[in-house]
Amino acid sequence: MSGLSFEQGLNPEQAEAVRSTEGPLLILAGAGSGKTRVITFRIAHLIQDLGVDPWAIYAVTFTNKAAEQMRARLDSLLGGMGYGGLWISTFHSSCVRILRNEIHHLGYEPHFVIYDDKEQKQLIKEVLKELDLSEKVVDPRMVAGKFDQLKNQGYLPDDEWEMDFGFGEERLRQIYKRYQERLKQMNALDFGDLLVQTTRLFEQHDEVRAQYARQFEYVLVDEYQDTNKVQYKLIQQLTREHQNVCVVGDDDQSIYKWRGADITNIFNFERDYPGTKVIKLEQNYRSTQNILKVANAVISHNTARKGKQLWSAIEGGALVTHHHAEDEHAEARFIVKSARDRVHTEGKGWRDVAIFYRTNAQSRVLEEELLKHRIPYNILGGQKFYDRKEVKDALCYLRLLINPVDDVALLRIINTPTRGIGPGTVEKLQDSAAQQRISLLEATRRACTDGTLGTGPTKK
Repeated sequence: MSGLSFEQGLNPEQAEAVRSTEGPLLILAGAGSGKTRVITFRIAHLIQDLGVDPWAIYAVTFTNKAAEQMRARLDSLLGGMGYGGLWISTFHSSCVRILRNEIHHLGYEPHFVIYDDKEQKQLIKEVLKELDLSEKVVDPRMVAGKFDQLKNQGYLPDDEWEMDFGFGEERLRQIYKRYQERLKQMNALDFGDLLVQTTRLFEQHDEVRAQYARQFEYVLVDEYQDTNKVQYKLIQQLTREHQNVCVVGDDDQSIYKWRGADITNIFNFERDYPGTKVIKLEQNYRSTQNILKVANAVISHNTARKGKQLWSAIEGGALVTHHHAEDEHAEARFIVKSARDRVHTEGKGWRDVAIFYRTNAQSRVLEEELLKHRIPYNILGGQKFYDRKEVKDALCYLRLLINPVDDVALLRIINTPTRGIGPGTVEKLQDSAAQQRISLLEATRRACTDGTLGTGPTKK
């Protein structure tokens, strides 16, 4: 990919963003402006044109799907040249990779397990029981939410935090401290720990931080407007010396404050990195000019934004229609009537109609209206593979094989398939494990050996 060939596939602003490889760069990329294309061309330019080693590039985004798309585009751009060692991943995946090699500095074993939301809540329930706190008084789901908020901000139990939870801070700190102790006993991390423990590792062991900072000569961050405090901190730690950091974001699309995203990260980038170059990608390749006129008019009321004006070479197209319904039922009637009119007047089939909604809860009234008019429909999307019960059960067996102190995994499968082990027996085993300060699996083994735990009825 010569410089000439890649510039032929980019507009002037995109090409400038690809060529600007040294020093801090802020790319303000509007919706549909080709930001993923810019990131992948930039990586390819670094590797093929400038001779940068692939393992010296650290590119992070927010979803596995986005990371896979980047890899696929790089395969196409590099023409099979390969990019072994290049880090293209989510924040969490990259932190797992770092921790597998370095977590021994924090007193964990490298084969640590990662608890999902359900396993996190199960452990919280166990902690509440240890502390004689009723679930009726302290909701485990609420506690899990508080832990997520704290970890999004980079806080562990012994830190000082200034956050109003509407909940007794000392009680929360007590639960949090015991929860983290139990995680460490079971050589486990939850999802939030992946980033917190990585930044804590870099804080406590600067030689480890410096090693990765030297390796990653070029850092690229996608969707920077969605970064939270701990993600922001990680990028700061990795770019402290060289500051070859390129962030791509759109301050008009910050919608994840509920999970800790901090829009001030993108607003303050130029302050954090003096000498920042700013490039705006304003040409939209996805929408018509009619749609962009409406979008620009609406977003212009946000006076705190960085400021950009999206435009499109795609003229014409249908005008934007806005319908304000009285309630969700009136909205459903309007949507279904509009779909019926289009099908009947334009000769379309029902498969040509798509209805998008923001949350799953909104589908109910739409489905009722479609059924009323006997309109066939499919709901796209379903339960994820790894969320299926049988898959989770199988994974818990595997987890116990490599990590026998994983109590949460054992609790899930101790009676799967049915072995006649009821809640009362499980409770006794948990009490025994707590008293002897051993794992639940070891307590179960001892109970079987000394005869205090029967095998129960065998079912075939």
